[in-house]
Amino acid sequence: MSATLLSRRAFLVRTAAAGAAGATGVGLSGQRVGAETDTEPYGPLRPPDGNGLRLPEGFSSRVLATTGQPVGRSGYSWHLFPDGGATFAVDDGWVYVSNSESPPDAGGGVGALRFDADGEVVDAYRILAGTRNNCAGGPTPWGTWLSCEEHEGGRVWECDPSGEAPAGVRPALGTWNHEAVAVDPEAEVLYLTEDHPEGRFYRFTPDRWPSLDAGSLEAARVADDEVSWLPVPDPTASSSPTRTQVPESTAFNGGEGIWFADGVVYFTTKGDGRVWRFEGGSSGLRVLYEPEGSEPVLDGVDNITVSPGGEVVVCEDHAGEQDLVVVGSRGAAGRLLRVTGQPGSELAGAAFAPAGDRLYVSSQRGGPGGIGITYEITGPFRSAASSTTGGDVPSTTAAGKLGEERAAGRPEDDGDGIGPLPIAGGVGLLLVAAAAGAWRIRSRRDEAVSEPEPH
Repeated sequence: MSATLLSRRAFLVRTAAAGAAGATGVGLSGQRVGAETDTEPYGPLRPPDGNGLRLPEGFSSRVLATTGQPVGRSGYSWHLFPDGGATFAVDDGWVYVSNSESPPDAGGGVGALRFDADGEVVDAYRILAGTRNNCAGGPTPWGTWLSCEEHEGGRVWECDPSGEAPAGVRPALGTWNHEAVAVDPEAEVLYLTEDHPEGRFYRFTPDRWPSLDAGSLEAARVADDEVSWLPVPDPTASSSPTRTQVPESTAFNGGEGIWFADGVVYFTTKGDGRVWRFEGGSSGLRVLYEPEGSEPVLDGVDNITVSPGGEVVVCEDHAGEQDLVVVGSRGAAGRLLRVTGQPGSELAGAAFAPAGDRLYVSSQRGGPGGIGITYEITGPFRSAASSTTGGDVPSTTAAGKLGEERAAGRPEDDGDGIGPLPIAGGVGLLLVAAAAGAWRIRSRRDEAVSEPEPH
């Protein structure tokens, strides 16, 4: 992806996923929002289906891709250790991107599945190659995927889900054990997590929105449940790790997945098993969920997303059976599904299709010999109006309107095939896509494999 790609894309969608509001609690003290339990919010889990998944009544699963096996007639063999993912709407369907948490010589990078309007897989291809331990990441409102490398020299790569434009590294987003990133288009900032026992919670403010080529990186300091931000002197970590450059900043024990929805940033920390809720506008930080008792519903937090109904959906990384867990606005945790017979794996890459009726998730090492399997789950997922999990998830209308400052003069196609993003399918589809965490992209993939730009 060229360094000027983002300035060529028109910024269309103000993210509008319905989230939870009005939560109270104490931040780093360990007290949580509530103490409710809802172990099966969609009803009892049935016995395992043919794919080994236990699902509620009315839900079904299918295997989309398996590591090492070609996907349909695409010629692309699904990558090793599928991890973080997201969906992106296109004119005639949608794309699901999936990281590969593996070394460069084992296929590290990002792969993608292309769906038609009926939800059938019509293509699969690679959009980033030659990188290392691509763990999670995050979608942008301008239709790109930010893929994070999880190692001490890890960086963030911006990828075109269509595979048409080459991926490019974004050094300004820092060098560390990257896990995931979330974009707040209202405040025009990005939030990032660090997978380290002394990791930090970061904020990046671009110099010129929405370009990620330059900007300021800061680390969070938490006091009395309020967050303030301290500059990181050397984001490239050329002299010392970024987490040690600001000693007065606050350590978070193993930052994992992160997601933005309706003005709220949700993220997880695996060291203490917590799900956090950060209100960027007020700078208030709360513990939404933490494990209690000898057998908590959610144990081993990892990737995270938010459903169209405002439910926080958390992937479990657990030594035994793997669960996908819904956390409501008062901290009630309940199992959405369980993968059986795959000990030693972990769930990753949870993301909803644009219409909100399909959920994608991978079992990273679930198959024979530790290969990865990517599933599609269909069923009656709650909408914003019908969701009640956790007690008080509000009925929130998606915004999805053009930013006035950009609608007045968005750039036209400058000849590289990447111009203003269309609203094909009508405003209604655009709003649903935003609520489901699916971002709209314009271009179609050509036959060229997308390789990263030089370091």
